[in-house]
Amino acid sequence: MKTKTVRVPRDIMEILEVLSSMLLSAPNFVDKTGYFPHRNLDYAFRQLNEGLNFNRPTLGEERFHELLRMSDDMRALFEADPEDKTGDTLKGCKIIHAMEDILRQVRREN
Repeated sequence: MKTKTVRVPRDIMEILEVLSSMLLSAPNFVDKTGYFPHRNLDYAFRQLNEGLNFNRPTLGEERFHELLRMSDDMRALFEADPEDKTGDTLKGCKIIHAMEDILRQVRREN
């Protein structure tokens, strides 16, 4: 099967949009509409992490590493609760909100 090319977020606003879509599709990130059959947990986190890396100069090293750590923690929580039954999905969603707060701060500063 051919790997789908990831659409990388090019600015902070696009990363915020990715995070919003992640909230809606957590914890397994499968597209229920059928329009994006390639979308899954791996795709979602690859898109987020590549977006963070692309925007690394804007974020600064400290924020970049903090957001990357948060992304890793969030992924582990979603993987641990694929059916949204243990509460780890909620914890992962709280990390998304914290990441959004950091990114909004970056937007205000720039």
